Amino acid sequence: MVTLTEPGPPVVTVRRRGRPALLGIGLTALILLGSAVHLTQGTANLGALDVLRLVFGGGTGDTAAVVLESRLPRLLAALVVGAALGVAGAVLQTVSRNVLASPDTLAVNAGAHLAVVAVAAFGVSLPLLGATGVAFAGGLGAAVFVLALSGTGGTGIVRLVLAGTAIALALISVTQVLLLLYAQETRGLFAWGEGALEQNGLGGIGTLGPLAGVAVAVLLGMARHLDLLQVGEDHARTLGVHVGRVRFAAIALAVLLAAAAVTLAGPIGFVGLAAPALARLLASAVPGLHRHAALIPVAAALGAALLLGADVLLRTIISAQRALEVPTGVVTTILGALFLVVLARTARITSATAEPPAAGARGGVSVLRYRVVLGVLVLAAVGAAVGAVLLGDAKLLLGDVVNWLTGQAGPLVTGVLDTRVPRVVAALLAGAALALGGALTQAVARNPLAEPGMIGVVGGAGLGAVAVITLVSGVGFWTLTGSAGLGAALAMAVVFAVAARGGFTSERLVLIGFGVHAASQALVTLLITLSDPWNETKALTWLGGSTYGRTFTHLVPMALALLLVAPVLIRMRRELDLLALDDETPRVLGVPVARSRLLLLACAVLLTGAAVAGIGVLTFVGLVAPHAARAIVGSRHSRLLPAAALLGAILVCPADTLGRTVIAPGQLPAGLMTAIIGAPYFVWLLYRHRTKSLRGR
Repeated sequence: MVTLTEPGPPVVTVRRRGRPALLGIGLTALILLGSAVHLTQGTANLGALDVLRLVFGGGTGDTAAVVLESRLPRLLAALVVGAALGVAGAVLQTVSRNVLASPDTLAVNAGAHLAVVAVAAFGVSLPLLGATGVAFAGGLGAAVFVLALSGTGGTGIVRLVLAGTAIALALISVTQVLLLLYAQETRGLFAWGEGALEQNGLGGIGTLGPLAGVAVAVLLGMARHLDLLQVGEDHARTLGVHVGRVRFAAIALAVLLAAAAVTLAGPIGFVGLAAPALARLLASAVPGLHRHAALIPVAAALGAALLLGADVLLRTIISAQRALEVPTGVVTTILGALFLVVLARTARITSATAEPPAAGARGGVSVLRYRVVLGVLVLAAVGAAVGAVLLGDAKLLLGDVVNWLTGQAGPLVTGVLDTRVPRVVAALLAGAALALGGALTQAVARNPLAEPGMIGVVGGAGLGAVAVITLVSGVGFWTLTGSAGLGAALAMAVVFAVAARGGFTSERLVLIGFGVHAASQALVTLLITLSDPWNETKALTWLGGSTYGRTFTHLVPMALALLLVAPVLIRMRRELDLLALDDETPRVLGVPVARSRLLLLACAVLLTGAAVAGIGVLTFVGLVAPHAARAIVGSRHSRLLPAAALLGAILVCPADTLGRTVIAPGQLPAGLMTAIIGAPYFVWLLYRHRTKSLRGR
């Protein structure tokens, strides 16, 4: 009996040892099959038999020209870029000890994209390697900054996503400003900003392919040091590894790979997150895959397979001609966002990003101080409104405004104020609505770093509005408002439903919301490129949030939303304080948690949808205004909500004024200004929370 049972374990061991070879064979076959299908896709009338004839020495000169000048460069670009992003993501995850680290979440792609656009905007002509160097500098700066904010201890999973999202939003906003100001110099870079594999011959591949290969070879040479670094810094130091040097070299090489990918095909989203994450998931079934000598090649192969598959899928779903207009990065972003949502549901998340919003509710300020602060905020809002009315491409005086109000102004002043006053009021109402929506979202999510923009609600509203604009001709304003509200409601429903099914936590909510936000932005780009690819200014103005062309009719949805929500918030101010603490306390005190949460979320959706329909997509307002209000009046919502609404109006109104005056008669969207203004404040918040968490250890 002993002899019969002893051979069992060696058989299992042999089977497990054969899995790496099977994985390698499977990935190779998948890439070869995908490449064969890819070569048969295109606008020219060439099938699989024509390509096979060319491979075996037959075929015509026209066939060779199409394959060698168009299809083969696109195929090689997909393989090189996918492999580079896969390796970059794997290395960045190791260095940060964070499974969600990637060129996207570390803002590497956004920094590299901004650098490339800035060079083009200012008319600087660089060779391909020079452009790669510029992209490398931008990406490296962004990555170092995000890692400094989030830390590299492996515990700040949500903090890394929040930091990377905030920095990326700020960098993208600056990029959009440059695209608007230098539309001629940067023509075509809007769609390229989502990643496009189309190549002009083999020159780019021949230059950047070997560079990426050298970077991967150096990282393979560092595999043992990366293995030790993944185990822990103290263990690595004990074995003689210079942690600081290894970490910086690994980050630099990973960013170089991402920069080469951006230079070659634009910022392609989520491949650098999904490929190494899949490789690490396979490590439980494939022995030795956790070691970087195997992890790096597998991540490269998975990245190449994912990007190649996305491009094949794109050209299979739509015609080859239309596929030339749609960035491949749109498909990878949508698929990657779905992968992130699944990963967020299954990941074990134990680190909190911050204390609950109402944790300090028992503190707060005295009644007298609160009234003084509220009075100051009211005066500041009035001052911002008056300044916004007087400033613009035509400067006015208070007397002109008085004459306009009494009907005694001249035609010039009347024309200016008839267009300017609705814009000012729109900015005030939108700021107040988004601030209240952010305060409600933070209370329900119990996370002061959450806001409608970062959990996908603003993106959903923008997607709903853009879908109606691009798909329905001559759409009316009320239809646009309804579609924005519906998009916001659907996004909120998806985020909270998925988060609840995966074990509702505020951290999980933020991660899922980030995925929904990324997917909605990719779908917006898809709609714009398919319907109106040449009108980039119109798209950027809408996505940036603008009060341009607003009339008093456009103010009605925001005013109605505020009027409808105000009585509900007054009635539920105490429930808000309790819900922001935990689930048990309000239940003990008789608060129907599920119903109250649903009602408050409906209010947040109504406010957000109305604001997006009114002036477009604005970011950071729903985060900055409630947090600043909490800092100056305390966390009791009876005081927090009025202060947050006033601060939101104060933030958006001057931002809109700056956008109208800084390059007058040209204009910049208000949303771009709020992102540029709000990002530094959010960075300070993250830094402060990280400092607090380090002190608490």
